[in-house]
Amino acid sequence: MAEPVPITAALDGIMKSLRGTDRIQIGGVFGRWADAVGENVAAHVRPVRLDQAILLVEADDSAWATQVKFLSGTIIARLAEVANVEIDRIDVRVARTH
Repeated sequence: MAEPVPITAALDGIMKSLRGTDRIQIGGVFGRWADAVGENVAAHVRPVRLDQAILLVEADDSAWATQVKFLSGTIIARLAEVANVEIDRIDVRVARTH
């Protein structure tokens, strides 16, 4: 009979097998986003999905999307420093308004 596995370990295994990203990495990006990018950027840009070291963010308008594209290298470095998360690339989309 197999030994019980802690739920957090089981979830990490499932998430890593599905997306190549674990719970700690996702928590770091989403939980420390404002710390990494600053309150001003965080007010206009939010992380949407982290999938195998590719971070998708959504900006509230095209000017902020352009700014994030320009600052992506800095944001990647800040996420590594603040949240200990390695990101290879940031993809940006503009939020659709209704």
